[in-house]
Amino acid sequence: MSIKDEFTAAKAEFKLLSLYQRFEQVVILILTALIAVVVVVAVWNLVLKIVLGLVFTGSFDPSDYSAFQAVFGMIFTVIIALEFKKSLLVVAHRKDRVVQIQAVVMIALLAICRKVIILDLNETDALHILSLAGSILALGIVYWLIRNSDRSGTPVA
Repeated sequence: MSIKDEFTAAKAEFKLLSLYQRFEQVVILILTALIAVVVVVAVWNLVLKIVLGLVFTGSFDPSDYSAFQAVFGMIFTVIIALEFKKSLLVVAHRKDRVVQIQAVVMIALLAICRKVIILDLNETDALHILSLAGSILALGIVYWLIRNSDRSGTPVA
């Protein structure tokens, strides 16, 4: 199907929507465009930081934990933004207009994993680490419950 045909079909579907559904679609498209801009800028900054800042200056040492934290923190930021954009696109194409809770939990897990990766263990107290571990455990259990309920077809109460 060509882009022109897809645009014509989307335009025909848009006309069938209620006023609120049209508003919702416009907001989702604007948010998707903004996130796409953020992803492009983040990837560009990541490339500049790695290529210019680390490789060309000779300061790139893969065994240096702070360089590892900075690079993987930026990579996880891009991954989180991409997952968020993907969840918005799923909402835009679904007929029931409900954000899947599984995508939201996945984004939260990615954000906490990013925090754990960039965490400086020398400056972090045990209570903070324990709270992050508890958050990961709770979100992991929620994700598991949702995934299993999707597979079995029974809703989570």
